[in-house]
Amino acid sequence: MLHHDCNGGILEAVRTNGKIAPPRRADKPAEPNQADTARLARLIATYAPHDGSFELRIPGVHASRASRTNKDCFHNLRVPCLCLIAQGAKTVIVGQEEYEYDASRTLVFSVALPIASQVTRASHSAPYLGFRLDLDPHKIAELVLKVFPQGLQLVQERRAVYVAPVDECIINAAVRLLECLAQPGDVELLAPLVVEEMLIRLLRSPIGARVAQMGFAESSVHRIAKAISWLRDNFSQPIKTEDLARMVHMSVSSFHEHFKSVTSMSPLHYQKVLRLQAARRLMLSTMMDAGSASLRVGYLSASQFSREYCRFFGSAPARDIGRLRQDARVWA
Repeated sequence: MLHHDCNGGILEAVRTNGKIAPPRRADKPAEPNQADTARLARLIATYAPHDGSFELRIPGVHASRASRTNKDCFHNLRVPCLCLIAQGAKTVIVGQEEYEYDASRTLVFSVALPIASQVTRASHSAPYLGFRLDLDPHKIAELVLKVFPQGLQLVQERRAVYVAPVDECIINAAVRLLECLAQPGDVELLAPLVVEEMLIRLLRSPIGARVAQMGFAESSVHRIAKAISWLRDNFSQPIKTEDLARMVHMSVSSFHEHFKSVTSMSPLHYQKVLRLQAARRLMLSTMMDAGSASLRVGYLSASQFSREYCRFFGSAPARDIGRLRQDARVWA
């Protein structure tokens, strides 16, 4: 439950053993320091030396660079993560929802989602530079017990994507995390401590109570995440919403409502997007034809696959893959 103080600030009420404890003021993020943001940008540029996304030696940490904006959306599956931008700007589309963020805002995904994204501000002289930290629900659950020792307040809102003002302390921690890469032994000894600090600061932020839901087995977000995990592993198989609802111990109507509230998609639409993205990757990386790719991802009708592919990506499979390969050659 949230209460507003006389100055317009937000006070959080903590529920303890069925009772509402005295409210406490939610942590307010410090404004980003331009020097820290510039340091983060330089470090990302070092570990992302050319356009692309790079998995770094610290588990779950990624750096990315883009030297141009893109007209077409880039489609992929985004796992739970914290995303920061040190330079440039980006738009992420989930279902019918659109989220914009830049160096002044952070983006958090609490469940795995198929997304479309566009870099909206970038150039050769000032490329887009992004930082991503994957979130482990088990680690989140462990830290929630420390951050909220008296219990976690009730959260009515059910979403999987949150945009919030960036916290200077999180930017500073991201800088120190990337600096670990340059010192022998720091990745093994110090990086896990800095990651834990970042997660604690995230949980103490204004969106922390919402992020915390991903670590609780009884929360609706956690239950939907369990269904999503099954869909990711079995997207080529026929599914029934009734079976997914039974798997997470929810009624069909409640499951459908919660799934759409969290992901902005119905379960069947979520599965369809996974199939189409997987088929596109197969055709692009293995030279597989559209008919074979459609069968591999679970389509029984090649014509239905072509119709849905064209509707989703904007052109027929062969034409779309040909354009992607041509763009890659031109950019290279």
